[in-house]
Amino acid sequence: MKRNPLILAIGFLLILIVGLLLFVFQVRKSEVVVVTRFGRPDRDISQPGPHLKWPWPIESVHRFDQRVQNFEDKLTEGLTSDSFNVLSSVFVGWEITDPKAFFPKFAAGSEPIAEAEKILDRMLSNAKAAVIAKHALFDFLSPTPEGNKFVDIEHEILSVVQAQVQANNYGLKIDFLGLKRLGLPENVTASVFERMQAERKRLADKSQFEGEAEAQTIRAEAERKAAVVLADAGAQATAIRGKGEAEAAKSLSEFQKNPQLANFIFGLNALEDSLKDKSTLIFDQHTPPFNLFNGVSTNLFNRAQ
Repeated sequence: MKRNPLILAIGFLLILIVGLLLFVFQVRKSEVVVVTRFGRPDRDISQPGPHLKWPWPIESVHRFDQRVQNFEDKLTEGLTSDSFNVLSSVFVGWEITDPKAFFPKFAAGSEPIAEAEKILDRMLSNAKAAVIAKHALFDFLSPTPEGNKFVDIEHEILSVVQAQVQANNYGLKIDFLGLKRLGLPENVTASVFERMQAERKRLADKSQFEGEAEAQTIRAEAERKAAVVLADAGAQATAIRGKGEAEAAKSLSEFQKNPQLANFIFGLNALEDSLKDKSTLIFDQHTPPFNLFNGVSTNLFNRAQ
C-alpha cells in the first residue's frame, strides 16, 4: 500500500517543527538569555534573532529583561547626626550588565528580577541609614551657598549602593537614584519647626549685621573721599586767594601813587555793578560813586541810561 504524499509531508513538517523547538530558540531585542549546560551557566546571548542549543536536559534557556528596571524601596526611618528621626524612600533605576554573574545569584527564585529587588531593598535601607547619620536635619531641608545638600545626599547613597553591588558581583548596575519621599514623624514636627524658625532668625540677623558692616564701610569710604576733595578744594582756594592778594598788592602800590585814579576806578566798578540789570536810578549826584555824573551833560546822561 502506497503512503499518501500529504501524510508524509505533514509528518516531515511536524518532525521539522519539533526539531526547531528542540534545537533553536529566539532572543528578543528587549531581553538577554543565559544558556546553562547541565545546570551551569555556559554562555549569555543578547543579540536578537534565532540561536542554536542542545535540547533539554543538556542545555536550558533562561531569559531576563535587559531594559532598565524602576524600583522604589520602602519608607524607612533613619537618625540624623543631630538626633532627629527622618523618614525617607528612594527610587532607583538598575539593569543587568553581566547575565552570567546575575543568574547564579537569583536563579533559585521563580522571579529573578523580584529576588534582585529584595536584595536591593536591604542594601538601600542600610545605605540610607549610614548616609543620613552623617548629616544634620537642615542638610535635607535648606540649600547652602556651596550647593544643595539634598542632591549631595542622593549622590552619597548612590555611591554606597554601587560599591556594595560591585563588591558582591551581582551582575547588575545602578543607573540612577533619587530621594522620592522625605518626612518627619509627628512627635518631632513641632521641634523641627522651632529649629527652622531659629535658623531663619540667625540667618536674618547675620544678613542684617553684614549689611550694616558693609554700609559702615561704604560710609567711611565716602567720608574719606569727601575729606580729600575738601582738602584739595581748600588748597586750591588758598592758592587762588594768594594770587589774588599778590595782584591786589601790585594794584595797591599803583593806587597809592595816584589816589584820584583809584577813587575813579572804584567808582566806575560800583556803577557797573549797579547798572548790570535794567534799572531806574534816583540818586544824589553828590554821593559817591554817583558824583561821577557831575558835569556830565543831560543828553550824555540819558544815553548812559
